[in-house]
Amino acid sequence: MLQVKDIEVRAGARLLLAPVSFQVIPGDRIGLVGRNGAGKTTLTRILAGEGLPAAGAVNRSGQLGYLPQDPRSGDPEQIARDRILGARGLDDVMRRMRKAEDTMATAGGRVRDEAMAAYTRAEAAFVAAGGYAAESEAARISSNLGLPDRVLAQPLKTLSGGQRRRIELARILFSDAETLLLDEPTNHLDADSIVWLRSYLQGFSGGLIIISHDTELLDAVVNKVFHLDANRAEMDVYSMNWKRYLTQRETDEKRRRRELANAERKASQLMAQADKMRAKATKAVAAQNMAKRAERLLASVEGERQVDAVAKIRFPEPAPCGKTPLRGFDLSKSYGSLEVFTAVDLAVDKGSKVVILGLNGAGKTTMLRIMSGIEEPSSGRVELGHGARLGYYAQEHETLDVERSVLDNMKTSSPSLNETEARKVLGSFLFTGDDVEKPAKVLSGGEKTRLALAMLVVSAANVLLLDEPTNNLDPASRSEVLSAIRTYAGAVVLVTHDPGAVEALQPDRVLVLPDGVEDLWSDDYAELVDLA
Repeated sequence: MLQVKDIEVRAGARLLLAPVSFQVIPGDRIGLVGRNGAGKTTLTRILAGEGLPAAGAVNRSGQLGYLPQDPRSGDPEQIARDRILGARGLDDVMRRMRKAEDTMATAGGRVRDEAMAAYTRAEAAFVAAGGYAAESEAARISSNLGLPDRVLAQPLKTLSGGQRRRIELARILFSDAETLLLDEPTNHLDADSIVWLRSYLQGFSGGLIIISHDTELLDAVVNKVFHLDANRAEMDVYSMNWKRYLTQRETDEKRRRRELANAERKASQLMAQADKMRAKATKAVAAQNMAKRAERLLASVEGERQVDAVAKIRFPEPAPCGKTPLRGFDLSKSYGSLEVFTAVDLAVDKGSKVVILGLNGAGKTTMLRIMSGIEEPSSGRVELGHGARLGYYAQEHETLDVERSVLDNMKTSSPSLNETEARKVLGSFLFTGDDVEKPAKVLSGGEKTRLALAMLVVSAANVLLLDEPTNNLDPASRSEVLSAIRTYAGAVVLVTHDPGAVEALQPDRVLVLPDGVEDLWSDDYAELVDLA
């Protein structure tokens, strides 16, 4: 259970949320919505105890499960299965059991007897913590989230970003927490996993706050909506489901416009009358009172909600280049004995559009990282053609230096850019005033996405390597990104679960991993996009 009392949320000097109070009790399934940068992620971090409000207090009772946007948590050397089981403290017990088993199999005499005793103690602790039933539950959750046994047996460092996020989501759902805070839980999930997650959350008996741009998920799950209005710095609470919220919000907007128009008309009449009365000395006080009455009348109504600004996203005009700016020859990648893909050849021609498809863990992100030069292949090589300039958008925003400011990140991406030009570009991506001085680490997922895209805009790249560019974006910003993809004249290599992004790209070719099959694009591949 969460009890929130008069908390105020700020980002530096900027007010994100005026003091607000609410509670989350069992049965509450709350959709936290609003534009990118409205403060949704910041608020959930505060609720989870990973940040402090500018004022007010948060009281927590019972176990709380928090899924942040960043999946890079946990020991990279830890086995994925142990990461999930660790939510109930079973990982340590199972390690002790495995160690005792190994000792019993290889040792003899007194050492074996001690190992047998240690195994008995560990097994007793294992049973007390839920035992094999809990292990089976963890396996069921993992399977429904598209995590096979092969992935669960790997260290976290060998997993893709999508797999890491699925591991964290499985860990949270397995934790038996009474309150869940989920920030974009459908990122990196395939269609079947999303359907299962909807069903799971519909039946969840505890309290839930969910941030998602998946309107189908919100429609299926939530029974309350908290809308963060970035312009008013206020939270509108709607105790109703998603469809009724949309209808009620439109009704509220119409009411606001009507009340404002009536108030402005009456205030105008009062001010006109006051101006006439000011001409007479005997009526000066009455005129002043009438003017104050008009001001009170205007102050008594809510102003019409301002239209939210939308980032103006246009990818750069590509620099001149040769016929084939990027090639990959016999590319392979493995982590120890685990092969991700082998013997992949790829040629990216000038202005061509390529989609990389494959299940989570097939190596899609790894392939982009190799092509961008961030990661080395286990074998094979990447060659850049004449005039090639690469622009890489990383799904986990690895291209950002989180310790540096928004403005400094922009200058790094294009050293020839002066501060005025950088601020102008950032302004079109909704970074204005003091926002450009904020360190990148305090930005929300959507804001990091906007910054990474802004860095691409000034790069003059002629080959864009885009890894899930629509993740964490609100519908309006997503539409802008899709429009930018649609109109970009250079070459694009795209990895995405978003069918809309593929439709906007209108690809020429497809590369299917891990097999490395390259083929001309056809509509037959379209149905594989949200399954990948």
